[in-house]
Amino acid sequence: MFDDLLRRLKDRLLAPLARAVGTRVSPNAVTVASCVVGLGAAWLAARGAYRAGLALWLASRLLDGFDGALARVQGTQSDFGGYLDLLLDFVVYAAVPIGFVVGRPGVPLALAALALLGSFYVNAASWMYLSAVLERRAAGAAARGELTTVTMPPGLVAGTETVVLYASFFVFPGRLLELFVVMAALVLLTVVQRVLWATRRL
Repeated sequence: MFDDLLRRLKDRLLAPLARAVGTRVSPNAVTVASCVVGLGAAWLAARGAYRAGLALWLASRLLDGFDGALARVQGTQSDFGGYLDLLLDFVVYAAVPIGFVVGRPGVPLALAALALLGSFYVNAASWMYLSAVLERRAAGAAARGELTTVTMPPGLVAGTETVVLYASFFVFPGRLLELFVVMAALVLLTVVQRVLWATRRL
């Protein structure tokens, strides 16, 4: 919901650091590092080390934003880089809830985590194919002047909201069941939003 607003602000804030790094580090290396750090957050969640896990989660998302800023400063943006970024984001998004369930085993929490991961699956289908159709119609990210590799039609839960909601898992581990259910419901509402968006534009 806030991604479009914050993406350009993020790039302005990260561009000086990207210029300082220059070409010494590749954006794809930053993308992989973001995933590794995010998996570390999932591992800490499984061990019940929530404060350290929160720190790694936020560091992972900072790196996830930095890879694109670095690519734009270097002039090395690529379709593969965008693809790798998205793929590894999904790896981390799946790993963190699983980490919490491993650390706090129980059927109700496991079912809530399954609902959350299931909502991600449906949500991915709701916009990935839609993005492909928009690209085929020359109405995708490039045509719309977006900074991302592919366009993501707006919705209630996107990258920014995911960062905040996942952070809340680490901050309020005693409320994981409720938080998983609430996030799953919000993600499914996002799916409905995108279906309605598609009915008006396709």
